[in-house]
Amino acid sequence: MGDAVDQVTAQWRRERPDVDVWPMEVIGRVSRLSRLFERGVKEVFTAHGLESFEFDVLATLRRSGEPYELTAGALLKAAMVTSGAITNRIDKMEAKGLVERVRDIGDRRSVRIRLTRHGLELVDEVLVRHVANEARLLSGLPAADRDRFVTLLRGLLESLGDTSLD
Repeated sequence: MGDAVDQVTAQWRRERPDVDVWPMEVIGRVSRLSRLFERGVKEVFTAHGLESFEFDVLATLRRSGEPYELTAGALLKAAMVTSGAITNRIDKMEAKGLVERVRDIGDRRSVRIRLTRHGLELVDEVLVRHVANEARLLSGLPAADRDRFVTLLRGLLESLGDTSLD
C-alpha cells in the first residue's frame, strides 16, 4: 500500500535515478508526522481555550516545581523564540489570568513568571487529556517498537545538538 512519501520518492527515483533520495524517506515522514501531530494536539488545547504555545509555557512552569515560576529568560530558552515573542506570549497569558509577573526579591530588575491558581488548575487538567491524546496519536506504533523508536529519535536529536533546554 505505502504512504504519500513512498509516492514522492518513487517519482523521484523514476525521474532522477542518479540521485539517492533515501533522506526524503525519513525527513518527509518526520515532517508529515509533525504536521499531523500538531493538528491532533491542537484539538485538545483548543477545547480548553489554549494555544499550543500557552500550554508549552504552562507546562514549563508546572514542571519547574513549586512555586511554579521561572525568569522570562528561562522561558525564552525553553520556548526557542525571540524575546519579543515571549514577552507577547506572557502578556496574552497574563491577560487571561494564567500567569503573573512577580519581581525577583534577589534582583529587583528581574521579573519572574509564575503560574496563577487558575493556570495551575488548567495545566493539571489539560495535561491528563494531552497525554491521553498523544497516546492515541501514537497508537499505530506497536508497543514492541516504542523503546527502540525513542532511542533512535533521541540519537538523532543528540547528533544535531539538541541535548538540553538550556
